[in-house]
Amino acid sequence: MPDPVLSFEALTVTFATDAGAVTAVKDVSYQVYPGEVLAVVGESGSGKSVSSRTAMGLLPPTASVRGTVVLGAKAVTKMSERELTALRGGAISMVFQEPGAALDPLFTVGFQIGEALRAHSGMKRKAARAKAIELLRAVGLPDPEARVDYYPHQLSGGQKQRVVIAIAIACEPKVIIADEPTTALDVTVQAEILELLRDLRDRIGAAIVLITHNMGVVADLADRVVVMREGHIVEEATVDKLFADPQHEYTRALLAAVPKLHVLPDNWEGDEDSASVAGAALTKTIVREPVPADAETVLEVSNLVVEFPAPLGRPSFRAVNEVSLTLRRGETLGLVGESGSGKSTIGRCVAALQRPTAGSVRVLGTDIAGLSERKLRPIRRRFGFVFQDPATSLNPRLTIGECVAEPLLVHGEAKGAAARDRVRHLLDDVQLPAGVEKRYPHELSGGQRQRVSLARALVLNPDLLVADEPTSALDVSVQARVLELFAELQRECGWACLFISHDLAVVDQLADRIVVLRNGTVVEQGDNDDILRRPREDYTRRLVAAVPVPDPVEQRRRRTETATLFAGAGTP
Repeated sequence: MPDPVLSFEALTVTFATDAGAVTAVKDVSYQVYPGEVLAVVGESGSGKSVSSRTAMGLLPPTASVRGTVVLGAKAVTKMSERELTALRGGAISMVFQEPGAALDPLFTVGFQIGEALRAHSGMKRKAARAKAIELLRAVGLPDPEARVDYYPHQLSGGQKQRVVIAIAIACEPKVIIADEPTTALDVTVQAEILELLRDLRDRIGAAIVLITHNMGVVADLADRVVVMREGHIVEEATVDKLFADPQHEYTRALLAAVPKLHVLPDNWEGDEDSASVAGAALTKTIVREPVPADAETVLEVSNLVVEFPAPLGRPSFRAVNEVSLTLRRGETLGLVGESGSGKSTIGRCVAALQRPTAGSVRVLGTDIAGLSERKLRPIRRRFGFVFQDPATSLNPRLTIGECVAEPLLVHGEAKGAAARDRVRHLLDDVQLPAGVEKRYPHELSGGQRQRVSLARALVLNPDLLVADEPTSALDVSVQARVLELFAELQRECGWACLFISHDLAVVDQLADRIVVLRNGTVVEQGDNDDILRRPREDYTRRLVAAVPVPDPVEQRRRRTETATLFAGAGTP
């Protein structure tokens, strides 16, 4: 075996908080070798991100570190800030979990990529811009020549994630720490990014530390796997051995909780009815009752158009093009498609957070598209919204309890002890520990913040819930519980849900119907079996084919088939 390029030796990390000392990583040791992809998996809050951030000296001042992290022959934990600054982005880089918080809103994405290039290679500004365009093209960002001059707020969540990846690989580092690198990406771009990381590993021998809760991504990319729980390592094995014969009970529970998207074989000879029964038997672990045909229509979107102005002399950008859909009480409508397809824009229009250019959005019979803010205020309590990026949707000055209780206070629904009881009940429902209501957003992991956002969206018992990637930052075990919670609360309260996601397995579990979007236009819509097991459009077929499965052997076979499908159809 070659010498490890990165080593963690008896690492322990403790944080000082208002509620007392919290030990996030406890006596952790493992090595990463050149050209290897090591996946670190576990539940949110298990210490995955904290241990890896230690390797770049990115812990806050409240952190206390014992043990060492060695990069090459240098002890990172003993470096000065000046030495760490020279190290970051050059020898070691990081793909951050929340791109909205990682990118500077005051600078264009091209400038931010070029900044890394100029800092570590001495590249001139013009050459750095050309390299930035090349990197944006490599990570699959459409029209990179134009978007190199975009600011982060002009890009979708998935597009921002691609920019963060471009920055991380700009200087071809020896170690890349990828913290949930595909969380915000649709499955087709996820497949491209995984292939990009695989190519980078093969081409320059870069070692990749892959932090993820997506076991399909682990099966697709990883060579070895480290499983963490509550700050400890509970199991370490090669990827084939871990999936075939997990030794620890916790690992077995993680794998059992992974949602699986099953498709009918190409040689299926049954009729449509038997295909639906077979599909349901394969996929549904959450039992959903059919929505009555006479159920009240909560949402009706008609011919929705959204255009964003472009710089002077350029035509405006049409993000949503003549989209129509309906949603009944108690129903969940899955909205899927690639990043930038208009999913989140439609969701923001439905929740009156974005004014459409044309068309109507009726919620319980009221067209909210043209209402003033004064008239919208009493209607807003009917909406719940789970944002894609929890780091930027929670007020950093408020405690978690205050963040969740804020809608109750604004709308006069409850205050004092009643509000606190409601908040504590919801935080229990989303599996957050006692005492978390006294902490601040920055003191929680990404997955924990996403659960807080879900609790906040449900605190007013809304008629309509818009969930924009609500489970993307959750580990699989908590994701399974949250999906069950969604179904339970929907049965009890009867709210309608517009569920926006790129995870087709999750959509298959929760949705009653699915709408597929591409470039702001509806490609096809129908029930789950029509869309996921009998798709009519090539675009939908590519979406389904690109979903990684939590089985290394099967995923290698699917990767070959997917490459053939994409090569025959062109870039999606």
